[in-house]
Amino acid sequence: MPSIDSEDARQRFASARVATLGTTNPAGEVDLVPITFAIDGDRLVSAVDHKPKTTVRLQRLDNIRANPRVTVLAHRYDEEWDGLWWVRVRGDARVVSTGQHHRQAVDSLVAKYPQLVGTPPTGSVILVEIDEWLAWTARRSDR
Repeated sequence: MPSIDSEDARQRFASARVATLGTTNPAGEVDLVPITFAIDGDRLVSAVDHKPKTTVRLQRLDNIRANPRVTVLAHRYDEEWDGLWWVRVRGDARVVSTGQHHRQAVDSLVAKYPQLVGTPPTGSVILVEIDEWLAWTARRSDR
């Protein structure tokens, strides 16, 4: 398996525009949901933004409160398979609704996503303390 060095993996992951968050629900099944996110060192931040939701009581937040262990996957698909890659992180998550960590997370997200500048997230924030990075690429070497 071609490897990606840790710095390259972090850069690829941080530059991804969307990732998939995996949490475990009360039945022990995995729930997946696309998220926007930002990376700050070994912390991933995501927020409940202003896009329409069917409810403000989101399953992903309940799942994290019950079982904080999460997995997040960012990837790139390309018809030219040499460009394929994925980076997966794992860690313990918590939900924060106010305070300094909430403000810092929102600031990180606004800096990454211009769509949030005029309407920064005001809902809960997910903070993931990343303790595992795993990456793969189809490219055998840089060309």
